[in-house]
Amino acid sequence: MDIVQLCEIGMLVAFGFSWPFNIIKSWRSRTARGKSVAFEFIVVFGYLVGLLGKFITYARTGVWAYSIWFYFADIAMVSIDIALYFRNTALDRKAEG
Repeated sequence: MDIVQLCEIGMLVAFGFSWPFNIIKSWRSRTARGKSVAFEFIVVFGYLVGLLGKFITYARTGVWAYSIWFYFADIAMVSIDIALYFRNTALDRKAEG
């Protein structure tokens, strides 16, 4: 593993560190108010583009980057928060009517 991969993993860990807090907040608040699902879909898109780069690198070199697992973890966490957004939206509608 070289310094470039270490820097990328550091970035993914730093971004990924925030998602569990966001998930807990979404779970406890039981509301979608103030949440932007569009932002979260853009974040997932960004992670998928980064992941695509790892697959392209593998196709060219036959070498998997260690950072690939951090992309999967971050995508999973954002996806959980997106699911909670839809749950909370339903709870908001139920509370209003």
